Amino acid sequence: MEGKADLHMHTTYSDGTLSTEELVQRAKAAGLTTISITDHDNVGAVDDAIALGKSVGIDVIPGVELSASIEDQDIHILAYFFDHKNQNLLDYLTFFRIERVKRAERIVEKLNGLKVPLKFESVLEQAGTGSIGRPHIANALLEEGLTESYHEAFWKYLGFGKPAYEKKYHVSPQAAIELIASAGGLSFIAHPANMIEEKVLFELINAGVDGIEVIHPSHSPERVMHYSGIVNEYFLLASGGSDFHGGRKNDSEIFGKYYISEDHVETMRRRL
Repeated sequence: MEGKADLHMHTTYSDGTLSTEELVQRAKAAGLTTISITDHDNVGAVDDAIALGKSVGIDVIPGVELSASIEDQDIHILAYFFDHKNQNLLDYLTFFRIERVKRAERIVEKLNGLKVPLKFESVLEQAGTGSIGRPHIANALLEEGLTESYHEAFWKYLGFGKPAYEKKYHVSPQAAIELIASAGGLSFIAHPANMIEEKVLFELINAGVDGIEVIHPSHSPERVMHYSGIVNEYFLLASGGSDFHGGRKNDSEIFGKYYISEDHVETMRRRL
């Protein structure tokens, strides 16, 4: 089946810079036929995206990116095809967004302890109504002239092991996978080459994840082949996308270049 599907992108409902409408229009211009907006712990864009997609001829799959952890390692789980009005899921997302705010407050406190005079109000302004995260803190630091660049904010203060880093609220991947399944969806390990050790990857497979994000900007051709082999060996599903955010991540050139075929999407539907 012809067509291009990008199943990993973000809007202003989390740490993306484009509105839902802007993202759908951009997807249309890039020749995408199916998309999934996977905001962090937030499904606020889904209804509008589905309606806008219908108006321009793009199929929109409900999506979200959930945060989990194994020991000190962050794990991101992508979810697709779930009921985005499932109350249990919505309650979880609300709780986790509250925990995100608390984490951001602790990070700002650490920054202040490091004599970096960032105000929490500046971070809230960056986040707007979206799920607050470290990118918003990095943007606030840059706007206030407290760092030389967005990327410096991470390697100097906010990255894992750096002086202002704060752990996320602990949720096991198993719990995230079960939550997605209870809402009728499919779960995928996000960008494994970017942050997951091989032994952890197989722990997630054993935990019952449905698939792996094979196509991602951080994956070399060798990694794509490697994960494709694991997908085939363990009868998993393959997903992929651009992980587009826009703005200071300087990833505009990747839009429309990282995608999976519609055949992969149909395989997902059959698995459901």
